[in-house]
Amino acid sequence: MKKLIFIFSMLLPCNAAYAEHLDLDKLLREIKQTQGAEGKINAESEARFLGDADKQKPLLEAARAELGKQEDISKQLKAQLAQITDNTTRLETTLADRSGSLVDLFAVARQVAGDLKADLNNSIISAQFPDRTKMLTAIADNKALPSMEQLEQLWFALQQEMTESGKVVHYNGEILSAAGEPRKAKVVRVGVFNAIADGQYLRYIPETGKLSDLPRQPEGKFLDLAEDFAETESGQADIGLDPTRGAILGMLIQTPGFTERLQQGGLIGYITMTLGVLGFIYGIIRLIQLSLTGNKMLRQMNSSEISEDNPLGRIFAIAEKSKTEDTDNLDLLLDEAITREVPALEKGLAIIKLLAAVGPLLGLLGTVTGMIITFQTISLFGSGDPKLMAEGISQALVTTVIGLCVAIPLLFLHSIVASRSRMLIQILDEQTAGLISRRAGK
Repeated sequence: MKKLIFIFSMLLPCNAAYAEHLDLDKLLREIKQTQGAEGKINAESEARFLGDADKQKPLLEAARAELGKQEDISKQLKAQLAQITDNTTRLETTLADRSGSLVDLFAVARQVAGDLKADLNNSIISAQFPDRTKMLTAIADNKALPSMEQLEQLWFALQQEMTESGKVVHYNGEILSAAGEPRKAKVVRVGVFNAIADGQYLRYIPETGKLSDLPRQPEGKFLDLAEDFAETESGQADIGLDPTRGAILGMLIQTPGFTERLQQGGLIGYITMTLGVLGFIYGIIRLIQLSLTGNKMLRQMNSSEISEDNPLGRIFAIAEKSKTEDTDNLDLLLDEAITREVPALEKGLAIIKLLAAVGPLLGLLGTVTGMIITFQTISLFGSGDPKLMAEGISQALVTTVIGLCVAIPLLFLHSIVASRSRMLIQILDEQTAGLISRRAGK
């Protein structure tokens, strides 16, 4: 039994090796078959190529013949090109000799055309005559010699600019609003300097070639002159002329107005101006009240009837009620009455004087605050750009101006009110002294 098991175990490896040997034989046969098929194909291809080689010989000969022919043609063309180049060089030399100074003249014409093109692009006259620079572009950018027609156009453009610069022209044109909306309007052009429409100044925009309303109009007499000039159809009229063709007008409209100046003063400026306005109004009211009181006192002085609606009448009433009193007692009573009337007559003088003194102090405070802001800006961004420091400097200067503008009128007003008050008090003293004198005489 053990022998059978051993024999069976020996047979199993032999069977596995045998199977592997069969697979290798099969692979070898397949490789031989493939080599045989490829060899057959290669042989057929070689035979076909050798057969075609005999047919390609005539084509090769024809191609070589054509190549030689084309090389001959190339040589002929090269010879013609060399001859044409020589002729061109000779003709250019002849042209340069015959042109002489005309070359320099045409170079000057091109330079003049380029300079004139830049001037016309920025000229306000181009709004009335658009597309004037097209022919100048053709002259300035073209390397060829300009034609006679182009030279005449250049002369016409120069003459037109000179002629129109001395005219005052009325024409209907399209202008743009500050928001960019177009509208038709009657334009009055004053040479190359100003343009007016609807009584307002216009500016010329080279990028669009159109006139446009200014973002803001100049204040004062210049705008009034523009309105009057726009309404004038003939004769002479005054107008604010800008010889810089818009530069001065542009700076003029950037000048801050009263409201903008007040805004530059900041909070301190508003406070100073508010106190100044309130003090001035109060001073005017007190001056009116004193004037009315003085008129009543004058009427009382010229009247035999006693009215107690004024200080003098009230003093007369006290004197009338004290007929039985002796002179000394009457003097005391009238002095007491005058003492009671004086505070009413001097009312508000201290407030007006205080506001007149506070105005410059607030201006000084604003000046110090503005300088602090300026130095902070310099420490952060340096002093290279003056615009960064403009806010602090504006606050420093504007608050000082506001403080002085508040203090000076209030000082004059305080002086007038105080003088009026002293005059009324003096009248009371004089009339009281007269009453006592008459009583003593009796």
